[in-house]
Amino acid sequence: MPRVYLGVGSNIERERYIVAGLDALQGLFGELALSSVYDSAAIGFEGQPFLNLVVRVDTDLGVGELARRLRHIEIEHGRPVNATRYSPRQLDIDILTYDDASGVIDGVELPRREILENAFVLCPLAELAPDALHPLARQSYCDLWR
Repeated sequence: MPRVYLGVGSNIERERYIVAGLDALQGLFGELALSSVYDSAAIGFEGQPFLNLVVRVDTDLGVGELARRLRHIEIEHGRPVNATRYSPRQLDIDILTYDDASGVIDGVELPRREILENAFVLCPLAELAPDALHPLARQSYCDLWR
């Protein structure tokens, strides 16, 4: 069964939507493994700070179906269908990695480039999966975080 790491964030009613998002993910996947929650500044726009964490799930869903279901959870929790990339959001759920997949699969870029660009992604990923290897860099997340 593929192992997937998801980035979860919110900067509107942050605690409420993080909890609601995790409840929805638990309903979809069952057991979740969670990193700590991190507070981070909004990037690319002026806005309230985000709460971010990484969630590990195992799923039989393919990348495209997984992306559709995650988008549905975001929309159910108030994210506008036409939300722009750099904007406030109640709930943001991104597929960071899907096993060792790389490239664009069903419209999803894997691994997500933000892993290597943003501390609020790499730090919780290194906490949750320190020895796992980045599919392209072939270094552990712990080593990449150092």
